Amino acid sequence: MTTRPTKPRAPRSTPEPLGPSDYLKKILTARVYDVAVESALEPARHLSRRLHNKVLLKREDQQPVFSFKLRGAYNKMAHLSEQQLKKGVICASAGNHAQGVALGAHKLGTRSVIVMPTTTPQVKVDAVRSFGGEVVLHGDSYSDAYTHALLLQKKHGLTFVHPFDDPDVIAGQGTIAMEILRQLQSLGSDKLDAVFVAIGGGGLISGVANYIKAVRPEIKVIGVQTVDSDAMLRSVTAGERVTLNDVGLFADGTAVKLVGEETFRIASGLVDEFVVVDTDAVCAAIKDVFVDTRSIVEPSGAMAVAAMKQYVATHKTKGETYAAILCGANMNFDRLRFVAERALVGEEREALFAVTIPEERGSFKRFLESFDGLPGGPRNITEFNYRIGDAAVAHVFVGVTTQGPGESAKIAGHFRKRGFEALDLTHDDLAQEHIRHMVGGHSPLANDERLLRFVFPERPGALLKFLNLMRPGWNISLFHYRNQGADYGRILVGLQVPPKDDKAFAKFLDTLGYPYVEETHNPVYRLFLKS
Repeated sequence: MTTRPTKPRAPRSTPEPLGPSDYLKKILTARVYDVAVESALEPARHLSRRLHNKVLLKREDQQPVFSFKLRGAYNKMAHLSEQQLKKGVICASAGNHAQGVALGAHKLGTRSVIVMPTTTPQVKVDAVRSFGGEVVLHGDSYSDAYTHALLLQKKHGLTFVHPFDDPDVIAGQGTIAMEILRQLQSLGSDKLDAVFVAIGGGGLISGVANYIKAVRPEIKVIGVQTVDSDAMLRSVTAGERVTLNDVGLFADGTAVKLVGEETFRIASGLVDEFVVVDTDAVCAAIKDVFVDTRSIVEPSGAMAVAAMKQYVATHKTKGETYAAILCGANMNFDRLRFVAERALVGEEREALFAVTIPEERGSFKRFLESFDGLPGGPRNITEFNYRIGDAAVAHVFVGVTTQGPGESAKIAGHFRKRGFEALDLTHDDLAQEHIRHMVGGHSPLANDERLLRFVFPERPGALLKFLNLMRPGWNISLFHYRNQGADYGRILVGLQVPPKDDKAFAKFLDTLGYPYVEETHNPVYRLFLKS
């Protein structure tokens, strides 16, 4: 018996792209648990009640480096040859990936060189060094650091560990989806309608999407980007990779100008929807996560929750089950003040107004009394800024608590009905970010002005008590107050008190009983506020 010789096949110029079944095998055999833990999948009870849907939080903030990044980094390094490990690895990163590579390399006993921009916060530099990473600071941006890392790679024969555009890295991140589907069983139901995933370069969503579409294709995979770092959405829309000129740095963990080739291919085929969120929504989501977990995630770590809230509001869903991946918690401490400020805006729990009132005795008190009739019941004043500047009218910057979206217009209408001209500043970025801090300055009308810092109890009626005890002839020429979340309020007040009333003014302060410090002779006051 003879057989006909077969013609040998020509080798393929490019390998066949990996599909979900290929990635499924890679994920199931991924090596991540030498360094990573199986993070919890926890019900978010407060969020679930508010959204009328079951919300589950995948707690990647529980990882040793407080981020999911070590999964992919370690899986990549664990698949390197012995010779490659002897030479060492290198990466460019300003944050979470850097820590993952450093920890993974330490576990494998290999050298790790981490190139970071010179602008990297010291806390992150120290974190990388604590895991044994050799930190090289170079350039002002990630791009500068990346270029320098490639030069060092060639010079020293190191293996480059890419933060997202690598099948082994993608497979490592995909273990998160494997855990989610397994953990559903322990929560009493395997029902899951959608998973929300933050996107930077696309490594995380690529791993998650491949596993879910291979095992549970009916579950939606929803990608999340910020309005100023939406490279993946633009690329998928255009049908090719799009490079952004600039990216927003608030959610620095997902601030990527160009997504990966492999991650773009996967996202184009497997991601069901994209949701774009803004900074205020992310800040509100950080607060939501804190309420449910008592943990503070970084902006990128809260993006999935912000998108989930937006998705529910848009689609009016009820009774569904959603999972949000809290992908990181490497929060810069100095951002917390900004987050707390903007969370109120994101939730629309605060309305801001510019209100014009007559510059006459008793008008300040009449304006405050108008708050009793606000629609929806009494509200707390969150901010009150005023400086005398006109003989006829006074312009007051005031913040008021709200109970939900859309109330600011109603409150502004209420003020107008009471005879006070009101401009709604709730969604005015100039007012939010700058003007609120600039109300004041020199005034030629502030004669006989005395400046005092008071500590008021943070309770209703504290300000009215102050006004009721004042003499009618004393005029308020300056007022600055901002609620800081404490049980007391720090208030700066300017009062026009004639010298002949000094004794009466001392009696007033004694009767009031609020702690105070007089700042009339403070040089800062004289430089910036005293005419």
